Amino acid sequence: MTDTLPDRRILVTALGITQILAWGSTFYLLAVLAPTIARDTGWGYDWVIAGASVGLLVAGIVSPRVGRYISSHGGRPVLAGGALLLAAGLAGVGLAPNYPLYLVAWAIVGAGMGAGLYDAAFSTLGNIYGSNARGAITSVTLFGGFASTVCWPLSAWLTQRFGWREACLVYAAIQLVVSLPILLLALPRGRRLDASQPKPAAVRLRPGEHAVFAILAAVVTIAATILAIVGTHLLPLLQARGVELAVAVGLGAIIGPAQVGARVVEMLAGHRYHPVWTMIASAVLVAVAAVMLYAGFPSLALAIALYGAGNGIGTVARGSLPLALFGADRYAVLMGRLALPVLIAMAVSPYLGGVAFERGGADWALGLLAGLALLNVILVGTLKLSLARKAD
Repeated sequence: MTDTLPDRRILVTALGITQILAWGSTFYLLAVLAPTIARDTGWGYDWVIAGASVGLLVAGIVSPRVGRYISSHGGRPVLAGGALLLAAGLAGVGLAPNYPLYLVAWAIVGAGMGAGLYDAAFSTLGNIYGSNARGAITSVTLFGGFASTVCWPLSAWLTQRFGWREACLVYAAIQLVVSLPILLLALPRGRRLDASQPKPAAVRLRPGEHAVFAILAAVVTIAATILAIVGTHLLPLLQARGVELAVAVGLGAIIGPAQVGARVVEMLAGHRYHPVWTMIASAVLVAVAAVMLYAGFPSLALAIALYGAGNGIGTVARGSLPLALFGADRYAVLMGRLALPVLIAMAVSPYLGGVAFERGGADWALGLLAGLALLNVILVGTLKLSLARKAD
């Protein structure tokens, strides 16, 4: 157990940089590499994308165990191990001579994602700073919001200059020579919370908390479903609505700055209110954006900016709301449990969105998004009412 708190600025910067590299080399990787991989190997485009789905499924499966381990031993060995797994998996993707080994490599990447993406980082911060972790969580998401901004151009340049296999090997090397040393040097050894913290195996929801946890799990899972569908299909959906590809790419680029801008506002003002209001604002903004896109609202830029803002603060709420609701002593374990449905939803959702798009065109796919977003508004409203009754 560590006795002193590490410098927040150093720790947030370290986690922020490694989150950019982790997200950019995993979740955002195939957005650039997939067409080239498909052309080079002869594998179907959907087969190539399935690699990321395998990775996200594995990430979801390992996440509960990751949360328990962070609760017991702190985040340093988990996040460092995640960097090693990402390096091994990305090297495997780059060297895969056939499709089965390509999927095996993505499974290894998935284990690294479960140990190295937001949920593990948030759990680590909660383990170190306890109930005061909200500001640090928000700050880390500010860095993470630039993952696609940084790594999409880097991935495109590496692929064009050297090839997709070499791009994967470069990302593997980055995990070893950049992320791993940063994590080992910046993160404290052991866990911060005192010995009275319950052991992970003993963490239980108390009477009256089961319904709150179930609703929260549904809210963050639906939000992840929307994120995965938009992240995979936004450009084709815009093109189906008559938008030229170059314009669609420009519109898609609005999401990153909108996410970061909304997170800055949350960072500056979030301490003044309960994080459930951040979750409510996120759900409402995403629902308004989804309905605007479905209804053919003339200002696509405004709709996409609202979506980016809602998704941006939704990530913050996903990290800070469980901390406020269930306390620091159980935070890491419960975050691991919440990550399971979230990552599985992210693995399955691109396929479901593709089916809707293929069978019913943009109207079906955007209608699915709007329906899910409106359902989430109802659920987050139910969550607020449940918390109010509990307080009474």
